[in-house]
Amino acid sequence: MPIFEFLLKNYKNFNSRATRDATLAYWSHIEGGGKMYWAMAGAMSSAQMGISLAPAIRAGLIHGLSVTGANLEESLFRLVAHHGYKDFPEYRYFTKEHDTQILEQRMRRVTDTSIPEDEAFRAVEKYIVPMWMNATETKNRRFWHEYFYELIQKVEPKLYEGNPEECWLLAAAKAKLPMVVPGHEDSTFGNIFASHVKAGECHASIVKSGIEYMGQLYDDYRELAAGKGVGFFQIGGGIAGDFPICVVPSIKYDLQEPVKPWAYFCQISDSTTSYGSYSGATPNEKITWDKLTKDTPMFVIESDATIVVPLMLNALLEAKKDPKAANALIAKYSK
Repeated sequence: MPIFEFLLKNYKNFNSRATRDATLAYWSHIEGGGKMYWAMAGAMSSAQMGISLAPAIRAGLIHGLSVTGANLEESLFRLVAHHGYKDFPEYRYFTKEHDTQILEQRMRRVTDTSIPEDEAFRAVEKYIVPMWMNATETKNRRFWHEYFYELIQKVEPKLYEGNPEECWLLAAAKAKLPMVVPGHEDSTFGNIFASHVKAGECHASIVKSGIEYMGQLYDDYRELAAGKGVGFFQIGGGIAGDFPICVVPSIKYDLQEPVKPWAYFCQISDSTTSYGSYSGATPNEKITWDKLTKDTPMFVIESDATIVVPLMLNALLEAKKDPKAANALIAKYSK
């Protein structure tokens, strides 16, 4: 168990300690029969988070997801257009002229990598637009992610450019994970859908609303929280995290029904604590909103999720594969 032991042996203080403690609490929760709900903001799919995320989904370490529309579609892009991506490791030194050249190459830069427009956006568009048009004709309404769940499972393997074992959207679709995509309009395909609605080719009602997403989340949360409860693991901030974590106080105060609190909380963010910033809010603040309680195990890891998450998930995958050995190492390094 090289990664699990490395984490236990070397991660002693500061953010490394928070990483270790959050991993051990995650493992304790899962081993005890608990579930874990993930919120993923930013551009983690373009950063190839699926390399670690997809195996974790298949191993039963992740049981529900809240993602931005960008993360949803970019997981699909990485599967069908991987060869068209281009990396820019020296992006910090770019001028406006450099980025203008990237635009002219029909690339869309995301920090140090880029999405190829023709191979990704336009290639996927020719499949999903007919799905929207058919839904308009049949008056079949679905959640945003359900269109992508269907689409990604229809893509023929011969069209894969990325490794399907590293596609978290494909893993989630096969596992039929509950999902919310709050603010899905703020994505490339959200914009494309809006254009077809404006042109009168599709009806906006074929995509269920964010309010309906919350209604579904009420039911999903109750199911996931049965038994040992469900924890909340958050990458970044914004709507991907704020939307689903609100389900607990909403059930309690708005529906006026009993509900279990979140059983665990961890946020990985490089946003510093600041005035009025959800991304920089400490977990204690969430106690006042009745999203967490004073007894909830809470962790904040102030670091880059592309560094921390693969480490944590691969350590957890080792533990899941051999629980006895993992617990022996925990006992060894806790002395």
